[in-house]
Amino acid sequence: RVDYARWRANAADRAALTAYIDALQRERPSTLARADAFAYWANLYNAATVDVILARYPVRSIRDIRSEGAGFNPKALIGPWLTKVVTVEGRRLSLDEIENAILRVQFKDPRLHYALNCASIGCPNLMARAWRAATLEADLDAAARLYVNHPRGVTVTANGLRLSSIYDWYASDFGNTAQLRAHLLRYATPNLATRIRATNRIAGYDYDWTLNANGR
Repeated sequence: RVDYARWRANAADRAALTAYIDALQRERPSTLARADAFAYWANLYNAATVDVILARYPVRSIRDIRSEGAGFNPKALIGPWLTKVVTVEGRRLSLDEIENAILRVQFKDPRLHYALNCASIGCPNLMARAWRAATLEADLDAAARLYVNHPRGVTVTANGLRLSSIYDWYASDFGNTAQLRAHLLRYATPNLATRIRATNRIAGYDYDWTLNANGR
């Protein structure tokens, strides 16, 4: 959770976030090693998302913020993801482009969906520190385990599995049904894994877009 109210009210904390984002924009991710580049883009996405919320807070959901400069694209009406929010190596980028045109294209690792936080209760956790190349693999696996083993990620019901909508929206990243099940089983606790193996049906997908504000 993020204490947006306290952060917004603290000028020093707002300035620190702005300085961090500015520092990231001065870097050249095209010259970084793979793990460093992954950490860079995930950190920039998460920091820029928090900044977008702080600029509009209070809001009930990130989906209440419309994209700017996106013309008549219907997606612009349900979130800020098409707004150009950062400039990296001379290129203006939106959150959507960081996720879908850079991270998903360059890294092709489904665990990236556990690294990004969209300021919503349904999202994977936002870490208390930035992603780092030195611990990236272990941290990504830990983030995957936390999400898969939480009801936000996987719930086993009498009718089958109810999964996070992330597994539906980005189905191509997780593969076919058998590959998705293998992914979930890789990170599930023994108890959850047994329950997943007991059903072959996906009953549906859920997602909570409520703002991940502290004190909800």
